[in-house]
Parts: sequence; structure tokens; C-alpha cells
Amino acid sequence: MSSEATATVTGTPGAAVLVAPGGPRVRRLNLDLWRYRGQPGQLIPLLQSAQDSYGYISETAIKYISGVTAIPESEIYGVVTFYKQFRLRPLGQYLIRLCDGTACHVNDARTLRQIIEDELHLESGDTTEDGKFTLQPVACLGCCSLAPVIMVNDETYGRLTPQSLRRILRQYQKGKAAAR
Repeated sequence: MSSEATATVTGTPGAAVLVAPGGPRVRRLNLDLWRYRGQPGQLIPLLQSAQDSYGYISETAIKYISGVTAIPESEIYGVVTFYKQFRLRPLGQYLIRLCDGTACHVNDARTLRQIIEDELHLESGDTTEDGKFTLQPVACLGCCSLAPVIMVNDETYGRLTPQSLRRILRQYQKGKAAAR
């Protein structure tokens, strides 16, 4: 269990204190809480800071932000689930970005999406139970001449066929970067 998960919030609303081991992530969130304190529209920047610090918005971060800002946890959760930019779970070890721009779309990105979902047993925007893969469809990766395209972390794979995609996925499942 991470030390972040053991953090607790104490104090009254508007004067809460995060009880957790120090560290740069907690300090950064604390600084942002003071910077935006009481300003209209403070919630979005605070959620962005929490996600930048931890990689996702944890339950602890929601409680902490609620305790400091006096915004009810339910309202914060509503904002987090409304905006697609926020995540309630960490990204997988391998972030698969599937391009669905025009060039990829007409070159059957939908089939690639179905293969990824079937092979890894997940849905778009989801992370596998083992935390290894996250599938994130994107509007465009800017590699139109290579359509259809995926990126796995910072590696780009283009001119994909169902067979080449399955081969790439199997290599990552074995814990190795796919051979080019």
C-alpha cells in the first residue's frame, strides 16, 4: 500500500491538514491549495494539481481538497467524473493511445480497437485489472501517413494490421517492448 493511501484529513472544513508522510507530491498539492484557496473556479486547478502529483485523483485527494475548500466530496466526485481529463485510477504501465483521426478511422481503427479490447479484456478508457495496460482512444496522433496508428507509451506503431497489432500486444504482455 502506498504512503499516499494512508493519508488522513483532520481539522474543520476550510482548515484541514493532510496527515501523511511529506514529500514533493504532498508539498505541491499543499502549495496549490493555498494558491487557489477561496477563489471562484478553484476546484479544476486543484484537481489538475492532484492528478499531476499522483497520476490520478485518489479518494484521499478528494477528501483532502474537500476538507480544505469545504466543497462536498460528492460535488468534487461529480466534477471528476464529468470531465474526461480526470482519472480515478492510475494509468497502466503501458498506455495504449489508439488514433481515431480521419485517416485512421477510414483505415479501420474500429477493428484495432476491438482487437485491443478483446486481447486485453478491457474497454476504451479502462485499465486492466493487473494495472499493466490502459487503452485511451485519441482524436489524432499526427501520424496520418502511417494510418492506422497506435502509441504504446512513447513508441509509435503504424500501418497496423490485425496480425501485427496482436503481435505487438503479445510482446508487451510478455513485458518486452515490441520488435519493430
